[in-house]
Amino acid sequence: MENTQTTTRSGTNRSIIIIGALFFIFGFVTWLNSVLIPYLKIACELNNFQSYFVVTAFYISYLVMALPSAWVLQKTGYKKGMSLGLLVMAVGAVIFIPAAYSRTYEIFLLGLFVQGTGLALLQTAANPYVVVLGPAESAAKRISIMGICNKVAGVLAPIVLGAILFSSADNIGETIEALSGVEKSAALDELAQRVIDPYLVMMAILIILAGLVYFSSLPEVDADAEDEELAKSNLNKTSIFQFPHIFLGTLALFLYVGVEVIAGDTIITYANESHGIPLVDAKFFASITLSAMIIGYVVGIFTIPRFITQENALKTSAILGLVFGLVAIYTDGFVSVLSIALLGLANALVWPAIWPMALAGLGRFTKIGSSFLIMAIAGGALIPPVYGYLADILDPQQAYWILIPCYLYILFFAVKGYKIKSL
Repeated sequence: MENTQTTTRSGTNRSIIIIGALFFIFGFVTWLNSVLIPYLKIACELNNFQSYFVVTAFYISYLVMALPSAWVLQKTGYKKGMSLGLLVMAVGAVIFIPAAYSRTYEIFLLGLFVQGTGLALLQTAANPYVVVLGPAESAAKRISIMGICNKVAGVLAPIVLGAILFSSADNIGETIEALSGVEKSAALDELAQRVIDPYLVMMAILIILAGLVYFSSLPEVDADAEDEELAKSNLNKTSIFQFPHIFLGTLALFLYVGVEVIAGDTIITYANESHGIPLVDAKFFASITLSAMIIGYVVGIFTIPRFITQENALKTSAILGLVFGLVAIYTDGFVSVLSIALLGLANALVWPAIWPMALAGLGRFTKIGSSFLIMAIAGGALIPPVYGYLADILDPQQAYWILIPCYLYILFFAVKGYKIKSL
């Protein structure tokens, strides 16, 4: 009996290591956008508005492709679905090659959309897989481990790609207006083609990982088969719409992704323009946000479920978000900016807690439920512009009021919403 338990734990640990590598890939590819925006702005001669279509093309794929991803997973299962997602991402990387040679922004956007499509499939499979891989009460702990893998990749990605693409991009940006037609075109072509080698390497790595996942020892997990009582209770269920808590959780995740992006992407501008903190210093606040999230993940790993349930972790996170948000609004200077940075601590355990709470009891509807949660990532594309609009008509500090209703709803889901499991 003891040997069986040891073998099971060993298999689970191997699976977590493999999935952790996939979450590293999620983070690496996603955080490349912060480098691609200024890079493509120069190389393709874009204005600010056009350059941010990088984010739109990438994140819209989650909204468009999440439901088709669930259908694919119904046919392939989790493991083959993850392998397929990696191959689709490799195709997206290949598309960058003709985009670079032709210096065509629309082709770059197509490559980003295809990569996002692969990520949508990969995340639709990997996130619920982590949830059902072990005991439900410790799912948030496992997802916290995945979060650390994701954020470490987020730290490395801009450094690696930025070092390749931006070795002299500042000089090109400063002298671009002084160049004549042929010289200007040649300089921009050279800049655009810098992306080719790193994306060829990315393609090769993604193909290798796809093969490793496909031939790995990852077990195929069937949510209904794992729990006979759950399967029986779901016999009379004919539709995902009979589980209201998954939709309440989807809205909570949508709002969460929005406030996470606001916390990370507005803080440097807010510190510099609203409180006069020099950019050379303001840039470190973004690192504080990321570091605070990693600290939150570590806390989750060591406390869930031994000292705190994932439900209480979500309640605490929502309350912290409200506190830091209000402090940011009602204070000035360093304290206000630091409060936005500390939202990283408040946000860390929201994603890990919402996933198992929203997927609880879905059984054979887990894959389709996961696809709805993946669609919620679109909150990162839709809520930040609301902040920007409020910043224009009010001011950047008062615009942070958008955080308060978001955290209030997350608190509602943590207290009551996740319990509403039938109509």
